[in-house]
Amino acid sequence: MKKKAIILMLCCISALAAMAQKVAYVDMAYILKNIPQYESANDQLSMISKRWQKEVETLSREAQVLATNYQTEQIFLSEEMKRQREDEILAKENAALELKRKYFGQDGEFFKKRESLIKPIQDEIYTAIQEVAQEKKYDVVKDRSADPGLVYMSNKLDISDLVLQKLGAK
Repeated sequence: MKKKAIILMLCCISALAAMAQKVAYVDMAYILKNIPQYESANDQLSMISKRWQKEVETLSREAQVLATNYQTEQIFLSEEMKRQREDEILAKENAALELKRKYFGQDGEFFKKRESLIKPIQDEIYTAIQEVAQEKKYDVVKDRSADPGLVYMSNKLDISDLVLQKLGAK
């Protein structure tokens, strides 16, 4: 009877092991760092961002200068001149906010530029990951850099270098 119970348990364990998924991991941060096109796109985005940020800051400074000048000259101005200056200041502040929203808003130019530069690279990486997973018969591939709950992972499960090879990167 004990023998049958042990054999039954072993059969159950082997059946569970057969149903287990084959899992691999990639380190997207590592992969992206080793793709020259990604670094180039990031540099380009950084330059664009800095240029646009300067434009926004210039408008904001102009509004600030107008406000400072208004504060010092306010006592010498008529009511009509005060309203005119206040309107100028408000218009300049609104222009700065609008420019910031245009460049960096949710659907702003920066988002669109980033999408056009980075998305094709990401799509290429995901395709390479799928190809490697299919070749090596992995059921699941997880991103190691995006998994905060991951405490330990065997290097045997990391297929990042295989993905880089598939992409033709060093």
